[in-house]
Amino acid sequence: MPKSVLIVDDHPGFRASARRMLEASGYEVAGEAGDGETAIAACGELGPDLVLLDVQLPDLDGFEIAARLQALERAPDVVLTSSRDRADLGEAIAESPACGFIAKADLCGPALAELVG
Repeated sequence: MPKSVLIVDDHPGFRASARRMLEASGYEVAGEAGDGETAIAACGELGPDLVLLDVQLPDLDGFEIAARLQALERAPDVVLTSSRDRADLGEAIAESPACGFIAKADLCGPALAELVG
């Protein structure tokens, strides 16, 4: 199981609830980011094992961020999340370098562990 997680979402309420859930499931939350550029910078600084990444952010979409993160020397695993259903995002999920996708309503420690081991 990855030890450290960066939560990337533009909604502070979701970040707070995701933090509580992740910490209760044994993850260490290394940090949070509310937009794509901050997320990319935080990954370079914090070196998280995993990035929980919202698909829809104010500056860059999650697919673009996931691709940029793969270029880092120590690329983290990325799990995409959204309030939208997986079917709404179609092939974009499959074509992204992310490990997988979890709908925000289904986010839990076991579901995350299934995707990243």
